[in-house]
Amino acid sequence: MTQETATELRRRLVEQLVADDVLRHPEVRRAAGAVPREVFLGSAVYKPSSPPGVTVWTPIRRDGTPADEWLRLTYRNQTWVTQVDGVLAEDAAGPITGGSPTSSSTLPGVVLWMIEQAGVARGKRVLIIGTGTGLSTAYVSEVAGEWNVTSIETDTDAAERARKALGEAGYAPTLVTADGLRGYPDRAPYDVVIAFCSMRHVPYGLLQQIAPGGTLLVTLSGWGAAYGLVRLTIEDSRTAHGSFLPGHTSFMIARPHDRPPHGTFELLPGEERPSRIDPALLDDWTGRFVAQLAAPSAERLGAGAEQVLLDVATGSQARVRAADDGEGWKVIQRGPLDLWKSVEDSVATWRSHGSPILSEFGMTITPDAQRVWLGAPDGPGWALPV
Repeated sequence: MTQETATELRRRLVEQLVADDVLRHPEVRRAAGAVPREVFLGSAVYKPSSPPGVTVWTPIRRDGTPADEWLRLTYRNQTWVTQVDGVLAEDAAGPITGGSPTSSSTLPGVVLWMIEQAGVARGKRVLIIGTGTGLSTAYVSEVAGEWNVTSIETDTDAAERARKALGEAGYAPTLVTADGLRGYPDRAPYDVVIAFCSMRHVPYGLLQQIAPGGTLLVTLSGWGAAYGLVRLTIEDSRTAHGSFLPGHTSFMIARPHDRPPHGTFELLPGEERPSRIDPALLDDWTGRFVAQLAAPSAERLGAGAEQVLLDVATGSQARVRAADDGEGWKVIQRGPLDLWKSVEDSVATWRSHGSPILSEFGMTITPDAQRVWLGAPDGPGWALPV
């Protein structure tokens, strides 16, 4: 296909995002129409199998796909996984069964919306955590000016791939291969920091690299597979506050914050009692986030009426399912942590306030703690594991 066709596809994507009220700022719209996403997808992506069962990641190669089909794939407003378990799609010998994504090209609508929400503008110094394919870095370079952009990636293969793509597309921001949670003090202070990965908490060392009055946009997550995007205003090097944004934004967790491996585990007998809440509440976007705040070291498994929480630090377990008589639900627990009671209390607090969505939550960081709160800073809240 011709370059004009790629330009037309970009124009249609921008029109779609404007119609969906995702794009508003004219400079971000211009960036969306200028950056060639096909350069950043490289020569292959992974396509996941559909549920049920274990996910199979099948590489789709550019050289084995008709050119017009590849470009249409490129300009879908869709996330394409580019690396699974550290293996880039172009290097995969074949399908990968049961792996976990470790790098991706996030759907353009989310990336561009986040750039707007973070307040990126010409002349502002921006740090991007999680270069990935380099697409988000290209967008930010278009808006802020590439000389103002620093982008950091922890994976050496992904970083090199992004470096080549950015060069091919004509961008030359500062690129760093390192742990993004540590930031990059050599180019600090930054006016804006955007994380295209998620974190269990905000590292204090990162706050110290953001100018007073600056913005940190980051997705908070954990081992319960819940996510909340928060926009923080920095007051000083260890103090910040802000609110969560609406919508369903999720990112792969930063590797140092990922749960430790535990291998297979066995569900063991324990104390049994009725559950005070429907376990399916953990399938609600905000309900799952509230549960994760209550049990931050627990991995969540299962879905619907059957939920399992496994605390990776203590071995504590909680498993919940419908009662045998069909009336209500029962929970079986063992270990030193009363995981399900913590979740029940947390969900009860949320429901007593009307089960609000995440945009009714906020976050405060002080030198002593990082706290997520509901309604107001002095309202009910949960301490993050720091």
